[in-house]
Amino acid sequence: MKVIKEKHSLLMRWTHWVNFPILTIMIWSGMLIYWANDEYTITLFGHKFFSFFPEWFYHALKIPHRLSEGMAFHFLFMWFFALNGVFYVIYSVISGEWRELVPKKNSFKEAWLVLLHDLHIRKTAPPQNKYNAAQRIAYTAIIIMGLGSLITGLAIYKPVQFYYLTRLCGGYHFARVLHFVLTLGYVFFFIIHIVQVILAGWNNFRSVISGFEVINEPAELITETPVQPTTANGNENN
Repeated sequence: MKVIKEKHSLLMRWTHWVNFPILTIMIWSGMLIYWANDEYTITLFGHKFFSFFPEWFYHALKIPHRLSEGMAFHFLFMWFFALNGVFYVIYSVISGEWRELVPKKNSFKEAWLVLLHDLHIRKTAPPQNKYNAAQRIAYTAIIIMGLGSLITGLAIYKPVQFYYLTRLCGGYHFARVLHFVLTLGYVFFFIIHIVQVILAGWNNFRSVISGFEVINEPAELITETPVQPTTANGNENN
């Protein structure tokens, strides 16, 4: 029997869908800024073995020479990114949803079993509540990454005013490296997240839009009260 069950709250869905375009704009504008000093490569003995973004990539997206535009968008939308994250964390703490989100002591072991199940190596998935072990780890990590992006971003944006954050990040240049690595982490998370959404199916995707999901539960057995035999005069036969 199909049953409609509430899964995601309105504020959780709101912050989720708002965060997606904001983070996309942040990554795009960050690329405009990065072009101004494209220095991250894998170089050994003076030979460049790998560059993160080849020349054709920048020209295809028309990224070159748009530094001021990238900084304007990046420094504007970072406040929306920060506020959206703060709202979600405060709500999770007040509502108690953090209990469904934070990994447990056996989550890392169960996450491996979830991965084996997704790869069709293991037939049965470990039991889960709202989120499985892998989701708990991934969603908690993305919150920590968001905080890291905010700290490193402020350290880069105002290294003099926020000198204590710059020191905490190991200096301006190392803060920039950390900020870049976190951005690559978001891209990697996006790819994995979208693949997982496709594999989970329409019902899971619908729940993030409507807040409800349709689940199949076994129908309850209907028990009938036995009819007592009666005598000819209509009285019950005791």
